[in-house]
Amino acid sequence: METKAVYNPDLHFEHKQWEKELEFWEDELKSFQNRLDELVNRWTDKKVLAELNEFQNQFLIHKSKIEEFKEKIQAHELNISRHLEAHEDVIDRSHFEHHKKIRAGIETERSIYNDLKKQFFRFLSKYM
Repeated sequence: METKAVYNPDLHFEHKQWEKELEFWEDELKSFQNRLDELVNRWTDKKVLAELNEFQNQFLIHKSKIEEFKEKIQAHELNISRHLEAHEDVIDRSHFEHHKKIRAGIETERSIYNDLKKQFFRFLSKYM
């Protein structure tokens, strides 16, 4: 069985892609917050305000997840740079497993976030 090497520059590339996606999510969340602020000023119905509050909470949770991922990526980047300084282009198995866990977490969060956006857009179309 052939073992495929995983090179640090490839992981670095994926980290950069994730960081761009996380930045995009942060920008979107700011825009969504602006929409929530508009609706808070427009509506007094308790049901609508409760839904607004729920979205607010979900956005805060997602923002927190973004920060967690940024920290994980930064720590992993530091590890990669240490390997590169030691002239090691290939990552070891345990660090690659860590990378795969981050990848799986981002994929899960991406799905959760996309579902949240769909719900929020349905909500906006109903109350804007």
